Amino acid sequence: MKTNIKYQKFSDFPDFETLKDIILFGAEKGKDKKQYQFYNFENKVESKSFNEVNYETKGLGQYLYSKGIKNGKKVAILSENSYYWIACFYSVITGSNVAIPLDPKLPFEELAELMVRSECDAIYYSNDFEEAIELMKKTDGVVIREYIKIEDFYNVIEEGHNLLKSGAKSYLNDTVKPEDLAVIVFTSGTTGKSKGVMLSHKNIATNVISSCRVLTGGHAIGFLPLHHAFSWVSALFSGTLITEYGFICRSIKDIQKDLTTYHPQNFAAVPLAVETIFKKIWYTAKKNGKEDVLKKGLKISKFLLKFGIDVRRKLFKEIINNLGGELELIICGGAYLDEKYEKGMYDFGIQIINGYGITECSPAVTCNRLDKFKFGSAGVPLPCNEIKINDPDEDGIGEIYVRGTNVMMGYYNDPEATAEAFDGDWFKTGDYGYIDEDGFLFFKGRKKNLIVLSNGKNVSPEEIEDKLSSIEYVKEVVVYEEDNFITAEFFLDTVSVPDAKERIRRDVNEINKKMPMYKQVARVKTRDSEFPKTTTLKILRNYK
Repeated sequence: MKTNIKYQKFSDFPDFETLKDIILFGAEKGKDKKQYQFYNFENKVESKSFNEVNYETKGLGQYLYSKGIKNGKKVAILSENSYYWIACFYSVITGSNVAIPLDPKLPFEELAELMVRSECDAIYYSNDFEEAIELMKKTDGVVIREYIKIEDFYNVIEEGHNLLKSGAKSYLNDTVKPEDLAVIVFTSGTTGKSKGVMLSHKNIATNVISSCRVLTGGHAIGFLPLHHAFSWVSALFSGTLITEYGFICRSIKDIQKDLTTYHPQNFAAVPLAVETIFKKIWYTAKKNGKEDVLKKGLKISKFLLKFGIDVRRKLFKEIINNLGGELELIICGGAYLDEKYEKGMYDFGIQIINGYGITECSPAVTCNRLDKFKFGSAGVPLPCNEIKINDPDEDGIGEIYVRGTNVMMGYYNDPEATAEAFDGDWFKTGDYGYIDEDGFLFFKGRKKNLIVLSNGKNVSPEEIEDKLSSIEYVKEVVVYEEDNFITAEFFLDTVSVPDAKERIRRDVNEINKKMPMYKQVARVKTRDSEFPKTTTLKILRNYK
């Protein structure tokens, strides 16, 4: 496939094995270069250089040490996305402490329960979570002894630097080792209770280095939740390594405005964001009476590409401009992305780099590259790990196993779950897929979501959902077993297609004709609202 993207790969990064080394490397390399743009406490856009970020990180780090928060103490961060979140995070992992990034969208009772389970010692928090903090203080088993308001950010930094000026060096001189626990991440799965994934410095650092050696880019915007590991490898630490700046979005609701204001070359997203952008392009074209013009332009562009003539970004300049004018690639992960969205965005001149990952693997396992990709695949393994398919069926589909330096240390205070998660030194992902003859991984679904019919057949609901999603007016669909029948429940676009509910049964039957009898949808249901989702925008399958 042809690509005009100028950023190919970097391979000259040192073999860093701690996050502290990566952060210090970025500070030394970036110096006065802009690192972050963000909304400050006064709701105004502000910039910070690499030197400024490094200075503020040191002040926060020494402050923690002065309060006895050192030598493996656990420090939580409870805030929405902000620059201040990042600086607080850096202050923990550049010392010998352990960061616990909390999901700010969790119920306050659950946040308090996580503080008990993690035996947390300190917490950074913003004013928005005063109620959660008061609940923590009253909850039996919470042992937090330092509550630090993020709004006191600059006062804390000043106190830390006053200590440094007076000769305190405990934070600066402390050693961080590759095998040290860096982060405990509580998973946000679509079913079941969250587990505390323990990731070492080496786990995350080698994952970041491997990712940047096969794919990198220019300036970005970041709207993925900062508490999620995907945002670290796709933006936070990778941006530090390549010393490119990023704008920190406050909400996914602001994505359109932020794209046109800050003109990113790339950003990382979950599939839902890519799907939304693609559908919005076609909706706008139809609304403005330009749908036929767009279709004609695509035919011309595809024809010219056969002869090596790429006019996509010129021909679809209006679309590109509506996405900021400089957007070249979107790194996508976190869930399955329908192949049609990859191809569709590629046709407009924007490359979707799809990958596969899981929190327990820091999180990236495989990804496509600009010079090596296949539509519909999750790419090939990163250099830090290897994969295999365990007990494949006649189609080569089985559970995805991973082994490498990015695989977690285990689950916090849960040796039984840790033992269950491994087969020797192979981590059992609980995901199903197959590897083709060229080494590309194709994701097929979650093991725990498998539908087991009375005839003994195993059916992956994600596979059927993929096919049903091709119906143009389907916004969301969930497939599940009900009374031994495969059932599909839909949330439909009844605005653009008023008769969608009347049409859906007929269109499902057309797709059924192309599938084996045992995979065919027997029951169809519709709903009038979106499916409930996790805070990372994955549909909750146990929503009932």
